[in-house]
Amino acid sequence: MFSLTEHCFDSKMAITRLVCLLTLLSTHCYFTVLAVVLKTNDQAPWTNEFESIELSCLIESISTNNPRIEWKKIQNGEPSYVYFDKKVSGDLDNRARIREPATLVITNATRSDTADYRCEVTAPSDQKSFDEILISLVVRVKPVVPKCSVPKSVPFGKSAELRCVEEEGFPKSQYQWFRDKEEIPDDPKTSPKFFNSSYTLNSDTGTLKFSAVRKEDAGHYYCRAKNDAGHSECGAQEMEVYDINIAGIVLGVLVVVVVLLCITVGICCAYKRGYFTSQKQTGNNYKVPTKGDGVDYVRTEDEGDFRHKSSFVI
Repeated sequence: MFSLTEHCFDSKMAITRLVCLLTLLSTHCYFTVLAVVLKTNDQAPWTNEFESIELSCLIESISTNNPRIEWKKIQNGEPSYVYFDKKVSGDLDNRARIREPATLVITNATRSDTADYRCEVTAPSDQKSFDEILISLVVRVKPVVPKCSVPKSVPFGKSAELRCVEEEGFPKSQYQWFRDKEEIPDDPKTSPKFFNSSYTLNSDTGTLKFSAVRKEDAGHYYCRAKNDAGHSECGAQEMEVYDINIAGIVLGVLVVVVVLLCITVGICCAYKRGYFTSQKQTGNNYKVPTKGDGVDYVRTEDEGDFRHKSSFVI
């Protein structure tokens, strides 16, 4: 008797669960039919510049016959219409179209198209009348030829810096350096050819810095800027490494010192012998002429000016 009662109880519980499940399913189906639901095949699409790209906006369920479809471009936090009232507008005017029911096709993508795009569908006849989906588009741009700076000649043992800059590529370019057509590794210790070199390579900024150049570091250098869209290279430039002639420098300094010393001694001797003294006649050292008979000389107030005075002898 107890077993029969327990069996009936279990049957009632099973029936109750089945009824609840059917109720939930019917409710879900009801709201699904009366709700607009969107999905996309790719929330983060990408394309190369000047190529076409599709921003898929698929309507999974809807009851409204003519829903309102809008696309907005969101750049720097500011939204702007690119599809409104069944017309392409804004930045995508004459470069995009809608493929039914709501997919946006950009036929000639440019770097300025990199942004977030929001597909919005409004269905007034549905219980859930609005849905939206956000898509992030990246337009990749191939790098242009980078600007490379390589010193023409560097003294042995001195520091040197090579620079490489490219600012047009998107995403931001990464840099590689080559010497005599062989890639320079990030760590010189990983390559037998660069094992004795002492440098640091920054692939983000494009700088190659030698702390002390060696003879083996001489060669033809060029840089490559690359990203997901492609790469570009600058022309090869030669860097020479030369020795500093210490003995020659010391000998040159000694010669200059000896020459200066000889000039100084010569000037001193010339002064002692009076070659650089000058005698000038002035009013104080002017010698008065000897008086002649019958003539007196009188000195005037003007320095060095004499006139004679006649005298008569009776």
